[in-house]
Amino acid sequence: MKARTKKRLLITAIVLLSVALVYLVIFLFPRPKNYEGENPFIKADSDLPVLIAHRGGDGEFPGNTLEAYYNAYSVDKNFILETDVNLTSDGVLILCHDTTLDGTTNVDGEIIDWSYADLISRRVNFGYDNDDDEPKELYKNEAGEVVYPSSLAGYPTGLDGRDSEIFLATTFEELVTSFPTNKIIVEIKQDGEVGFDALHEAVRIAEEYDAFDRIIFASFHDEIFEESMRMLGDGEVPESFMASPSLGSTIKFFVMHLLGVDVFYFDNIAALQVPTEEYGFTLATKGFMKTAHKHNLAVQFWTINDKEQMRHLIEIGADGIMTDYPHRLAEVYSSYAE
Repeated sequence: MKARTKKRLLITAIVLLSVALVYLVIFLFPRPKNYEGENPFIKADSDLPVLIAHRGGDGEFPGNTLEAYYNAYSVDKNFILETDVNLTSDGVLILCHDTTLDGTTNVDGEIIDWSYADLISRRVNFGYDNDDDEPKELYKNEAGEVVYPSSLAGYPTGLDGRDSEIFLATTFEELVTSFPTNKIIVEIKQDGEVGFDALHEAVRIAEEYDAFDRIIFASFHDEIFEESMRMLGDGEVPESFMASPSLGSTIKFFVMHLLGVDVFYFDNIAALQVPTEEYGFTLATKGFMKTAHKHNLAVQFWTINDKEQMRHLIEIGADGIMTDYPHRLAEVYSSYAE
């Protein structure tokens, strides 16, 4: 019996030592740079996280409207624009979080069943939020007159000429051209063949305006993410093309991080957009940040509206904080400058 026990202990020790050696090799092996070259979405160590206006900051203005992004620009001209896009029946890429118009406009129906021409000619109002029965109002002065902020110094051009009563549909092309130097995170909301077409149209616009160096292409749909990876692998987009992973790829990275085997994560992405916690796991840690940065990946947290959470993300070195309330996050940032 003693001999058998000694043999089992020896085998156990050998297995444990082997596992330890494997992990040591993995730990020492350099992590792959999932984005080659300098990543423009990784902030400098001494900087605060970049303010990312979630849907333009839809706690302050109707989400995914040009007016919302102007409002965020008035808070921080270097902010990152986060938006969602859907393709219309006439091939125009418009900003909208949902694939339907039901919750954010005064009409109903799938966006793919509407033409952009009809949305404009019928003056469909994108001033609603999913939980609001009444639309939000445009900028107004004390006299109740609509005042556009584009006349103020430092604003980009493009807002003048919009409707004086409602929030019109905004196109992705308008967003790219109205904010010609700001970085953008664009999420493809539709899936299947329509989603593929939406991705291809977003890529076409980025190519037309030479904007690949400031746009991250995102989608929660695995097939849309895989299509973006195919386009990159086949050379249909430049090497500077930046993507964030689908849900499946994000989970894969996090699990590999927990197990210490992230050396085997090879997806060609530039940024991770994640919540602070999910499924009982905390992602907002210095360890997670360190792992991501070893892979040359930016980490941007969503959707952060609590000031204490904002401060925590500043402390762990987050690259970006996505919020519905740009003014609120700016207040937190100002306390660090004092």
